[in-house]
Amino acid sequence: MIDSFLRRHLEGPLDRCARALDRPAITPDRITAAGLVLGLGSALAAGLQFWWLALALWIVSRIADGLDGPLARRRSNTGGAGGFFDITADFVVYGTTVVGVAVGASAAYDAPWWPFLLVLLAYYINGTAFLAFSSIAERTGRTIDDGRSLSFLGGLAEGAETIAVHSLWLLLPGISWQIAVVWAAVVAVSSTQRIIAGYRALS
Repeated sequence: MIDSFLRRHLEGPLDRCARALDRPAITPDRITAAGLVLGLGSALAAGLQFWWLALALWIVSRIADGLDGPLARRRSNTGGAGGFFDITADFVVYGTTVVGVAVGASAAYDAPWWPFLLVLLAYYINGTAFLAFSSIAERTGRTIDDGRSLSFLGGLAEGAETIAVHSLWLLLPGISWQIAVVWAAVVAVSSTQRIIAGYRALS
């Protein structure tokens, strides 16, 4: 919902960070890989109930996720492989973080699993909608060019909201399952928005 606003205001700082990181040994794919490893570490830490460590790893992971694109554009390396790796890593990190929080919260607070399963289902539907749109839009010449590798349809739940909610889980694990119920509903609404908007855009 606020990704476009944040991208406009963070573009300058991220570009400056990318300039500082622009060294031969540092590549966009390596930054993506670092974000992936840190995100998996966050999920593991959450599962083991090291909540503050999980939060720190999660935030650093998402910072890395925000830097690979600016560095790739700085090097004019905006081919499909990097974008594919980036979105795949994001999906892996998001999914494993949900599982990690569910494991940790169920062990520490006897939290039920079903709210987290609802979140994963909502993520599945949401991801299917925007990835299918991006693929068909590319083939039919109806792409949305906002500087990213894929054509993203806006919605109520976007990257910024996802980062915030996952952080909230790690800050307040005792009520994480209640947060998950609300978040699953929000993502479901966003999925519906994307399905309708995508169908209309491709009609």
